[in-house]
Amino acid sequence: MTDSPEIEPNQVAAEIELAVVTLRFDASDAPALQAVLSKYVVLTRMVPGCRNIDLCASVTTPGRLLIVQKWDDLEAQRAHFDSALMVEMAESCSGLLAAPPEIDLWDGLSAHDLN
Repeated sequence: MTDSPEIEPNQVAAEIELAVVTLRFDASDAPALQAVLSKYVVLTRMVPGCRNIDLCASVTTPGRLLIVQKWDDLEAQRAHFDSALMVEMAESCSGLLAAPPEIDLWDGLSAHDLN
């Protein structure tokens, strides 16, 4: 048996965790929705804990937009979802969507040490 250091619970909490969120929107007014989401993306890039956020447009489905967010951890992601910035974006989408957005939370496996 090899000697390996024992990992304390606090060490596990200190490990890099990555929360990935996707928000998929189907627009009834694509240009207006793109403007709302573009503003949201630019402002969210400045939020503490936000590692990256991108806005993508579907090539195969006209009017479909996707936001991919990467957060330092679940706490930063949750704090953002409760923020005034998120609420403003959601309210600004009123009348611009063909259906409710699809929101999903992902574990960023490629950011973990898999050794």
